[in-house]
Amino acid sequence: MYVILVYDIKCDDGGAKILNKTFKICKKYLTHIQNSVFEGELSEAQLLKLKMELKSIVRDDRDSLIVFKSRNARWLPKEMWGIQEDRTSNFL
Repeated sequence: MYVILVYDIKCDDGGAKILNKTFKICKKYLTHIQNSVFEGELSEAQLLKLKMELKSIVRDDRDSLIVFKSRNARWLPKEMWGIQEDRTSNFL
């Protein structure tokens, strides 16, 4: 399935470490496309593993994470405005 993941980590006490860990975990599974936004193809098992890893560090009372899922990337066309750094354009 095609996944877009967006997170917002509050930069308070300990927030910087959580932000760094969140970024590293997301980078293992998805392509970093903009600040706190990642995208890519994942299986159900990979998505579950990603969720478990993130749930262990993201604070439910201060941080947020949104996952958009689609069966296929073509059902979510991408339109870029402003600076266009398409970091996924290197895929064949």
